Amino acid sequence: MRIALIYPNIGRRGDSLFMDGACMEPLGLAVIAGLSPGHIDIDLIDDRIDEIKYGEPYDLVAITVQIYTARRSYEIADEFRRRGVRVALGGIHASLLPEEAAEHADTLVIGDAELSWPFLIADLQAGQLKERYSCEHAKRPQNGTLPNRSLFKGKKYLPLSLVQFSRGCTNQCSFCASSAFFKAKQYIREPGEVVREIQAQNRKQIFFVDDNIVADKEAAKELFRALIPLKVRWVSQASMDMLQDSELMDLMMKSGCLGHVIGFESIEADGIESMNKSTNERYIGDRYEYAIKELRHYGLQTWAAFTVGHDADTVESIRETCMFAMDNKFAFAAFNILNPYPATPFYSQLEADGRLLYDGKWWLHPEYRFNYASFKPMNMSAAELTETAFWCRREFNSPSSIIKRAFEPQTNMKSLTRLATYAAYNPLFRREVFNKQGITFGYEG
Repeated sequence: MRIALIYPNIGRRGDSLFMDGACMEPLGLAVIAGLSPGHIDIDLIDDRIDEIKYGEPYDLVAITVQIYTARRSYEIADEFRRRGVRVALGGIHASLLPEEAAEHADTLVIGDAELSWPFLIADLQAGQLKERYSCEHAKRPQNGTLPNRSLFKGKKYLPLSLVQFSRGCTNQCSFCASSAFFKAKQYIREPGEVVREIQAQNRKQIFFVDDNIVADKEAAKELFRALIPLKVRWVSQASMDMLQDSELMDLMMKSGCLGHVIGFESIEADGIESMNKSTNERYIGDRYEYAIKELRHYGLQTWAAFTVGHDADTVESIRETCMFAMDNKFAFAAFNILNPYPATPFYSQLEADGRLLYDGKWWLHPEYRFNYASFKPMNMSAAELTETAFWCRREFNSPSSIIKRAFEPQTNMKSLTRLATYAAYNPLFRREVFNKQGITFGYEG
């Protein structure tokens, strides 16, 4: 049998598909390949860098669907089905909106794939493919399976390996699709399995793709202890409350951590309270002054993630957030417009208030563009929110800002490795600011 695993593009810029110059390995598809029997031929097609050959004689095409790639995912699925090829759709978006996804698939994989993929393969071989394969979240993600990283060979991905220690997060932020999907729970792998996976590949630069690697602090400590002998350098996503545990932080640094994506979200207490970001509440009183001092003490290069468009936000307060990020010389920062993800409390509230734009399905609407506001903000127009968020990204990633922020002695200039990381990735992210703004979802008109 022959199966294609497809990672879809976001969409197109102008008349051609957007070609992403900063692609990371699609870890989830490598895990699916690792779960597949050895006698099945697996092709990885990354729509961001590969051409899709619709005429290939596949027995099944499996597509992972994210909200930003939903429109493109459905286009690909529909074309294969038109040619008589069976299509399976999975991923968080397909799980949150199965009725929508089912219109473009022969079968759906709902929830994590570890427990259902082997049954799907057996049914496919027997000619008895079911319409849905649903399972609970895997108590131990990957279930002892190593990703099949041979699929990445020859493809132009960033030179770091993606690994996952846990899935989900115990926080209940009102805008978070992951929290809705995992129901504010976290599922953790055995540290020994993670070590074996790292040892099975040849890179020392690791990105842990966890939603919040420190949500379970004792489990995180166990992982960090196991990482110390490996002498790797790694980054992940983490919540600010990790600073409450000095043992956790010491082990983190000894294990090779360079920094984290941290959800600062807002520099206003009202904003933090409105989104139910409990991990930030004890640090927002002084506008994160103590937290930033501690992050610098440990030498962490911080990617400060902000969400803009909260009901308390104004054009002026959003611009102030950008200046706050520049003044604190964060290694990186994101200024993400709040997007109402389906099945989240934020989406439900905007729907009840009649504030959703693009017919409430911005991810499918032909007029929606990437990084645009998809709802009516309280204190500005949607266009003003879009323009102000882009202004923040443009200013923070300007050449003068990149040079100024480099001279932070406790983080960006702490070592040659950290300075090299800063120097390599800041120009890359600057290009992304302009390349991705306003991309059309999907390829067809």
